Amino acid sequence: MIETVTESIDDFLTRHVTDQLLTDVERAVRAAAAAEITPRFRQLAAHEIQQKSAPHDLVTVADRRAEEYLTRELPALLPGSVVVGEEAVAADPATYEAIRGTAPVWIVDPVDGTRQFVHGDPGFCTLVALALDGVVLASWTYAPARGEFAVAVRGRGARLNGRVLPAGSPAPGRDLRVATSHPDFTTDAQKRTLLGLRTDGVAPRPCGSAGLEYLAVARGDLDAVAFGWELAWDHAAGLLLVEETGGAHLTRDGVPFALTGGNALPFTAARDAATARRIAALLAAGG
Repeated sequence: MIETVTESIDDFLTRHVTDQLLTDVERAVRAAAAAEITPRFRQLAAHEIQQKSAPHDLVTVADRRAEEYLTRELPALLPGSVVVGEEAVAADPATYEAIRGTAPVWIVDPVDGTRQFVHGDPGFCTLVALALDGVVLASWTYAPARGEFAVAVRGRGARLNGRVLPAGSPAPGRDLRVATSHPDFTTDAQKRTLLGLRTDGVAPRPCGSAGLEYLAVARGDLDAVAFGWELAWDHAAGLLLVEETGGAHLTRDGVPFALTGGNALPFTAARDAATARRIAALLAAGG
């Protein structure tokens, strides 16, 4: 049984986040996608797609069934752990509070980029993160239609398809490539704040799947993201990927993003600390 009261984060990592656990979780994520997601890619019937809060906020049978699959499998790999999944929270918002609890928590986004998935675009992924006391310890990012699987472990680095993702910084003299909250998911106040990025030396564009944008930062294809929402399933896995490749994250008031909420939004995650500070300062000025 997990002894979360007496264990430090480092102790927990050593005792519980083992190579076997990493392998078992990857296997579960791949199996969930193989069983519930990829067979439905470009095969969805109209009745298998529903709106949640708005026309742009979609959920499919693949989202729900993949989350159910992972909700069964993940706690068995770490007795005493709990799951916070996007679709379960949609059904019962109170379940989100487990992120602020004392038990280890699996944070699950079964299909990140559901809109892309619905439209037959391969830019979607499954996100799983393991957190304790608000600290992300390990993460799994799987883009099955692209054949990409990234794993990060706190203090142990990040890998994409088994290869180490090295740290890096933006190329000197080139505009910073920044993916920002899509207008459909951004309040008017946040739109005004994001206008701070429309300046010389910065090239903003709307984001796609948040998980894949974080992976793009980690692999050096993007310099930063700037997002105006803080739901943990969209950010937990990717933030660790960025951290473990030398990156940093800051809210618009200049402090690191808190997984448990209460952040000054928008926030940024970037390839290095200097870039994070620059983007955070532009967001603060834009507000």
